[in-house]
Amino acid sequence: MNLEGTAAIVTGAAMGIGFAAAERLAERGASVLIGDLRGAAEAADRLVARGFDVVGATVDVSDPAQVEAMTRLAESRFGRLDALVNNAGIYSTLTPRPFEEIDPEEWRRVFDVNVFGLFLTCRAALPAFRRAGGGRIVNISSGVAFKGNPWMAHYVASKGAVISLTRALATELGRHRVLVNSVAPGFTLSDGVHLNPTLVEGVREPSLRNRVLGRDMVPDDLVGAIEFFCGNQSAFITGQTLVVDGGAYFH
Repeated sequence: MNLEGTAAIVTGAAMGIGFAAAERLAERGASVLIGDLRGAAEAADRLVARGFDVVGATVDVSDPAQVEAMTRLAESRFGRLDALVNNAGIYSTLTPRPFEEIDPEEWRRVFDVNVFGLFLTCRAALPAFRRAGGGRIVNISSGVAFKGNPWMAHYVASKGAVISLTRALATELGRHRVLVNSVAPGFTLSDGVHLNPTLVEGVREPSLRNRVLGRDMVPDDLVGAIEFFCGNQSAFITGQTLVVDGGAYFH
């Protein structure tokens, strides 16, 4: 797939799935802005050292002013904006627990980042997409939205909202030639997940047991789907959610 001449924003891209996605888009010729709360500049430097056109921006996606500034930076730096990959989200720092034990502030923060942040980035990117004559939005949801996994009700609910918002935006933005799709990964052994042994211990083994392809999922397993939705091969697809989980859930 050739993405030469295009420009993309990938949020939550300092490491893990986001970094893998930014790397793949850059390898295909896209200019990429890496947005993250921490480590964005360092992640961008790793790709710049390989000759790619990449810039980092520190951003809290739940802050409207910071999101607007990130989008302006991308368009001014690259001259256009063609794709937005909404990967930023809270998951790997969470501790599984019964829903009645979830702190209300933690619930609110999960929705602020996972749902409200997605709304803000899409809203900020739309004017740039209009100026470019169209665009692609790829929202990272999760297979848990279909399976209703226990012990993380706030995360499951937030990813269900991502899928519903994907459908609503696809309906609304089609007239602007903006395609909106979602990729729903299974449990992925990303950098952040490795930092939470409690999460790995509780989720990894059941995930392996329920997959047709009985191996661990890693970020590189997901980037092909993201790349597909950013490119011209998906030019007549919108409002869809593609589950990438090794066959744990058939959607």
